[in-house]
Amino acid sequence: MSAYVMPFQLTILGTSSALPTSNRYPTAQILNVSGRFFLIDCGEGTQTQMRKYKIGFSKINHIFISHLHGDHIFGLIGLLSTMVLYGRINDLHIYAYSELQKYLSVQLQFLYADEISFNIIYHPLNFKKEQKIFEDKFVTVYSFPLTHRVPTCGFRFEEKPALPNLIPEKIVEYQIPIRDRQRIKEGGDFITNEGKLIMHEELTVNKHPARSFAFCSDTRYDESYIESVRKVDLLYHEATFANDNSELAQTTYHSTGADAAKVALKAQVGNLIIGHFSARYKDHTIILKEAQAVFPETRAIVEGEVIDIQKANSQ
Repeated sequence: MSAYVMPFQLTILGTSSALPTSNRYPTAQILNVSGRFFLIDCGEGTQTQMRKYKIGFSKINHIFISHLHGDHIFGLIGLLSTMVLYGRINDLHIYAYSELQKYLSVQLQFLYADEISFNIIYHPLNFKKEQKIFEDKFVTVYSFPLTHRVPTCGFRFEEKPALPNLIPEKIVEYQIPIRDRQRIKEGGDFITNEGKLIMHEELTVNKHPARSFAFCSDTRYDESYIESVRKVDLLYHEATFANDNSELAQTTYHSTGADAAKVALKAQVGNLIIGHFSARYKDHTIILKEAQAVFPETRAIVEGEVIDIQKANSQ
């Protein structure tokens, strides 16, 4: 009996670095965890991309901002403005460097004064150590410091293990009462009216194993964050430059494709996706090939791509 797998999907909204191009938008991604939608970074044009790929604005209750460079935040005020115009009432949580609150508050006050009908709750990030920043019954989210020109964090999303399902035929066969079903799901066995012991394993079918995703925004190659992404099923890592600009990557605190691949290799991740490509590369194939030479399980992301994140050992 196969188990229904709840979604753990990443939608790519933007793949460009500082300068958008005619066919590439700045960084933004949507992670869908069991029907909960998390926005990660919000570059210019994010809400346009959300419309294009049919992601409802009302589904976004948590926004994670890696750092305060324009190509990662210039879409925020537009998105918030649309939420105001739609009459949003649900709280919106933003996880970011504390200075973002000042930046957004001034703009929102100027544009809308007392018209905002929902609360914006700001959660300041810690740029010195890894920290748990969000948790519900489906997922736990951690931030961890990266190495960039301004305070920058990456994010790791860990799905929580799901309890197994009871097999409907077994419920009928052994006449399992409702009062015992949760206990069995949690690992208990069952004793029939005749005194026969039925083991937990016979009565249940396991759901999918818990999955994980890590997002490494702008950062220079640095092994300090490898433990924070170790053995995730999918790693996104910026790869702004090819090796021909490795010195520029160092001086601007960015990574090459090979740098991203070295992180993936040392962290033993399942799969690597790269993006944040410099506009100087009309074709990012060279960046991808250099990454794959180090870590073969690498691919370059494109706008509109939806990635089903699976356990690495089941792919």
